[in-house]
Amino acid sequence: MDVFHLLSVLIVLSAGFAYINYRILKLPNVIGLMLVSLLFSLLILLAGFFFPAFKNLVAFQMNSINFSELLLEGMLSFMLFAGAIQINYEDLKHEKLTILLLSTISVILSTFIIGFASFYLLNIFGLHVKLIHSLLFGALISPTDPISVLSILKRTGISKSLETKIAGESLFNDGVAVVLFMTILQIAKSGEDIEIGGILMLFGQEAIGGILLGVILGFIGYKLFTSIDNYQVEVLITLAIVMGGYTCAHYIHVSGPLAMVAAGLITGNHSKNFGMSVITTEYIDKFWELIDEILNATLFVLIGLELLVIQTNQRILMVSIMLIAIALLTRYISVWIPSFAIRQKEKINRRTLIILTWGGLRGGISIALALSIYPSFDREIWVTITYVIVCFSILVQGLTIGRLAKRLK
Repeated sequence: MDVFHLLSVLIVLSAGFAYINYRILKLPNVIGLMLVSLLFSLLILLAGFFFPAFKNLVAFQMNSINFSELLLEGMLSFMLFAGAIQINYEDLKHEKLTILLLSTISVILSTFIIGFASFYLLNIFGLHVKLIHSLLFGALISPTDPISVLSILKRTGISKSLETKIAGESLFNDGVAVVLFMTILQIAKSGEDIEIGGILMLFGQEAIGGILLGVILGFIGYKLFTSIDNYQVEVLITLAIVMGGYTCAHYIHVSGPLAMVAAGLITGNHSKNFGMSVITTEYIDKFWELIDEILNATLFVLIGLELLVIQTNQRILMVSIMLIAIALLTRYISVWIPSFAIRQKEKINRRTLIILTWGGLRGGISIALALSIYPSFDREIWVTITYVIVCFSILVQGLTIGRLAKRLK
């Protein structure tokens, strides 16, 4: 099956599952889509006992989709840009210290705590892995995804401050985690000893370079927007910023995700306020909102369908369940430690810490990064553990965060 037909099947499934969720389950969209996808996958696995050829055919088609490349090299750029243009820069400034620390210090702390914990835990259970590969897992499981949780929390009447913290952290920690993951991956490939100086140099090149590229792209876009008043062309320019900018980042070896966040913030604030007409702003907002909804629907359907190709055994499953608890505890620690610095400037209390911890869902980016690990780095183990944590995170944490937030009022 070629790319067009695969994408056609995914869109048809996404539309069908979204309809089922809207009419029957009535869950938050992405959570409902993933749940229906999981049930669909379980039905296919059940059908496989009676029609093995059918199950094998579906699994083969799923294996033919390069999930990691599709998300990291395609969907992620659009999703980060779409998220960034919706964030008000003035709101972001009020929470800048919180977002900065949560998207950097928290991610780094989480990477190393989970990395070392998973290394010792897996080796205790006879699953022999290397420390550098465990650190890769720590980096890929650390970024949070607020897509589903934000829509739930808004219904509970959370403050604008907390909403900005969650959305801002997620936008930036995706980029930081990808940079950290790629940096550790390069060290793992080279086989050299872990050196803090080398990690910082690679990290700095990717992160600072990505932000600079994003700022340049944003201001180039702004200059173009101010010179015309045609919403069709201006929507096309935003597409060029995303697709051209992400491709450029790839070839000059800087962080594409951070470039998209920076470009999106400038486009969504400076360009909207000073370079676009009201009509253009409205069209661009609606266009990118729709793109974001379609891509998120497709992404969560893909996550559910990945069940068809996940390989596991009892020991890996047991370790995965233990690592769910470790990941949650680590999330609390990685938010709690920076909070001592944050409290001096911005409001952060116990309630905020708990919501940031339980609302820190893991999403598609974690699975995509796990699938990009080389087979020789024990990829099957890491993919299975990641999948279990992501499923728990979205289905259990996602469905209970609303009630938790109400109880903590």
